Order: sequence, then C-alpha cells, then structure tokens
Amino acid sequence: MSIYEVLMIVCFGFAWPINVYNSVRTGSTKGKNLLFLLMIVLAYVFGILHKLIYSRDGAVYFYVLNACMVLADVALYVRNRHREIEQGIAVSYGQVMM
Repeated sequence: MSIYEVLMIVCFGFAWPINVYNSVRTGSTKGKNLLFLLMIVLAYVFGILHKLIYSRDGAVYFYVLNACMVLADVALYVRNRHREIEQGIAVSYGQVMM
C-alpha cells in the first residue's frame, strides 16, 4: 500500500458519505447517473479482488466501506427515482422528462 493509495481512499471516503447525504436531503436523482454509480461499484469490486489476491493489506477494508457507501447511494437513487416516476417527473429509471 502506498501513500497515494491511502490518499485516494481517504478522499473517496469523504466524498461518498457527502454524496449519500445529498441524496437523502434532496430526495432527487438530479445530477445522478445509475450506470456511473454501478461502474464505480464494479471498480471497487475489482479493487477488492486485487487486494485479496495480490496485495493483502488493511486497505481492503476501506475499499469495502467505500463500495458500501456507493451501494447505499444506488439504493437511494432507486428509491428517489421511484418517487419521481410516481410524481411524473421521470418516465423510467434511466430517463428524465424534459
């Protein structure tokens, strides 16, 4: 584990809870992209696999924690988008009415 990896994980570690808080506070999916969030989760899965297979160290726990934060944001996206569909703001989980 390098100092750069630590700094990257710390930065993301601060960013994701703020993102989740904003999703809870606004109740909106505006500015969110479900595909992007799922790609981030996939990237964390690959990072976790790399840590478990090639480079076992404590950083893997932070990868898992960050992945859980992104998954929480995915769940909030689905909840908020469902509400937007019911309100007629959105027509599907991937498209917003203009």
